[in-house]
Formats: sequence, structure tokens, C-alpha cells
Amino acid sequence: MKKILFVCVENSCRSQMAEAFARIHGAGIIESYSSGSRPSGIVNPKAIASMAEVGYELSQHISKSLSEVPDIEYDYVITMGCGDACPFVLAKHKEDWGIPDPKNMDREGFRTVRDSIEKKVKQLVEQLKSFR
Repeated sequence: MKKILFVCVENSCRSQMAEAFARIHGAGIIESYSSGSRPSGIVNPKAIASMAEVGYELSQHISKSLSEVPDIEYDYVITMGCGDACPFVLAKHKEDWGIPDPKNMDREGFRTVRDSIEKKVKQLVEQLKSFR
């Protein structure tokens, strides 16, 4: 399985949702992790509610720092658009998805970001399937 780390600043919205979608759509293909460069310590309640709408229980996740995920070489490290706030992590492949931070968005804006993340995760899973 490919080890993938999703990173955003607070590890409270974007990277949490990406980790969740990787678990949903990448089962058996992806071993997913998420972390933040400056974790907030909580998963955003809006992220929890947004993922509940698609049947995923995000309230069981915790906001983590980079020091709390395995110190390994990941197959992919995917940043969510956090720019300089995302430090170096050892990885074979790196991508930045440029996803806007939804924490101050209304419910519809949050859903749009969630759906964008899901689409990108699905594309990644399809890409990984083609390498098998």
C-alpha cells in the first residue's frame, strides 16, 4: 500500500477530510495520514458535520502535528495549499493541491471544498491503481 500524508496548517479541516476520503476511496491501496504544521488541537466542528453528510465519522479523528505521524519516507506528501507554512517532509512525490481553507466559510462553501478534496482523492486513487 502507498503511504500518503496530507498536510495543512491546523490539521483541522482540509487534511482531515483528505485523510478520510483516502480511507473511503483508497481502501487496500492507500495507508493515509494527516497532520498540521501548526495543529489547532481540534478537528473543526464544521468539518465533522460536513463529513457526516457523506457518512463518515470524522469526530474520531484528532488534530496532529508532524511529530505525531510516522517518521518515514512517504510515497506522497500532499499539501492543501499552505505554502511556506508546510515544512519539509521526506517523500518520493510531493504535490500541493491549492485548496482554500474553509474554516471561515459558510456551509455551502465548506461543502464545495469538501467535494473538491474528494474529487482530488478519487483522481489520486485512480492514478495509483494504474501503477499496480
